Amino acid sequence: MQSAERSDALPYLGYGLGLRVEHYEALRAQPSGVDWLEIVSENYMVQGGLPLTWLDRFRERFPLVMHGVSMSIGSTDPLDDDYLARLVTLARRIEPAWVSDHLCWTGVQGVNLHDLMPLPYTEEALDHVVARVQQVQDRLKRRILLENVSSYVSYADSQLTEWEFLAEVAGRADCMILLDINNVHVSAKNHGFSALDYLHGIPVSRVQQFHLAGYEQGERLIIDTHDAPVSNAVWDLYTEAVRRFGRVSTMIERDDHFPPLAELKAELEHARMLAEPLLRDAA
Repeated sequence: MQSAERSDALPYLGYGLGLRVEHYEALRAQPSGVDWLEIVSENYMVQGGLPLTWLDRFRERFPLVMHGVSMSIGSTDPLDDDYLARLVTLARRIEPAWVSDHLCWTGVQGVNLHDLMPLPYTEEALDHVVARVQQVQDRLKRRILLENVSSYVSYADSQLTEWEFLAEVAGRADCMILLDINNVHVSAKNHGFSALDYLHGIPVSRVQQFHLAGYEQGERLIIDTHDAPVSNAVWDLYTEAVRRFGRVSTMIERDDHFPPLAELKAELEHARMLAEPLLRDAA
């Protein structure tokens, strides 16, 4: 990859929210307290219509980032050329601060599972993913961010820990990391590893964004639902992440059971209140 062809400077954006249609009107009327917005890329990868009209309105007021759920970077299927073309078109339209997706696979042999499936953490899978990330970055002419997913199963053939695998992908592909703090907690509880070991296994220089979200406690597993307030355990882990990684753009993610916008803003303000004293003390 020719780095001179990419736009590599990734800014710090502050504290943001995921843009959801349920909050369009309220957010447009009351934008204060929200520094930036993350969009689900696939919701706006269309030719025209109301979604893009709304998106253009928000682009005038907020910095935007694009977050995808369908790239399937870990699949053995070829990368979807049509999908990448539409992703490039959207990125050119809104000029996001960055583009992200998940370190996972979402289907194989043309079948979309509509879920974020974990990878085996092997050298073979590592080589496969790194090559595909490089293809995507060459297509977009920019670094992408990869997010750690919540998981409920593991592979007997795995040779690396999840955090070792993520760090190796980022280093070898020269991409960045979207560190989902909730997903670290969920997977740590489900698989019995240390969330703090995870944080300390991720290179500080590779982390560009944090996600914060809620989960559901099942009988045996924690389920990543993104439909509840951030838990106290995740807030505690977030403070540890701020201590390790410093000033990282942070957002609240909610995908169901949407509360009034004011409640999400209150959560966002809580993140700010937790992080800013730690950042001032470290300065």
